[in-house]
Amino acid sequence: MAAIRVFEEAARSKNFTMAAHRLGMTQAAVSYQIKILEERVGAQLFIRQARGVALSEIGEKFARRSTEALNLLADAYADAKGLSQGTLCVSVIPTFGTNFLAQHLGEFQLANPSIAVRVEVSEGLTDFETGEFDVAIRGGKGSWPDLHSHLLIPTQFTPMLSKELAESVGGINEPGDLLKLPILSHSDPWWQLWFKASGLESQDLGGRPNRQFGPQILEANAAIAGQGVAMLTPAFFKAELARGQLVQPFDLLGDDGTGYWLVFPESHRHSPKIRKFRSWIEAATLSYRA
Repeated sequence: MAAIRVFEEAARSKNFTMAAHRLGMTQAAVSYQIKILEERVGAQLFIRQARGVALSEIGEKFARRSTEALNLLADAYADAKGLSQGTLCVSVIPTFGTNFLAQHLGEFQLANPSIAVRVEVSEGLTDFETGEFDVAIRGGKGSWPDLHSHLLIPTQFTPMLSKELAESVGGINEPGDLLKLPILSHSDPWWQLWFKASGLESQDLGGRPNRQFGPQILEANAAIAGQGVAMLTPAFFKAELARGQLVQPFDLLGDDGTGYWLVFPESHRHSPKIRKFRSWIEAATLSYRA
């Protein structure tokens, strides 16, 4: 077990000196433990290089399984001490964080009072190797190496705007009426996909003022303020639609095959706190998939 722990840290660091520092050992001791393990396995686990080491093919496979096994043992140990719930650290993209998680997270914490939740909003990809986050919610097609992915909400989209802006051109009665108004983030490929689905030929929107707002939540706020028409996911803006802050002129929804996914490392799939969070969020987003 000692040799496997050293190996797992060395595989993570790709450097024996760094692994030794993190483990509070000497580099010679790390090299000795790796040597013992390679003798027992009967194969080379690392390829020595001028600046550090790289995992061999066998080492790569062994490292994945070792990390999984050590994480499972850590969860079991924490569970035995009554600490397995601990703190769940979640990285989430802005629109999902604002328009779903912030509104519903209290329900999870009421059902699981022993789990403290820390949320960080970011559009960048989560680096799970640092150990800072347990799970992340990201947009895409669900294919990320070494991560478990669970679809929460399909990415469907349709134009939305303020009632006042729609009335300024006599109402929006057909898709072509949208072209009379400012288009927010007109370079977003969702626009062309939606126009094509509506039966319109490809629209050249390039001559318009280019106003890019990034996350949907910012575009929605701009649309509410009457700045233009935004392409949004209606599941996230049910409240704004109900209050009349936004109107959705057409039932037609575009779909580019992407979605919002709960992701976490394969090695953490047995964690009790992650299993509880996954079960809750899949149930909580069920109505958003309708």
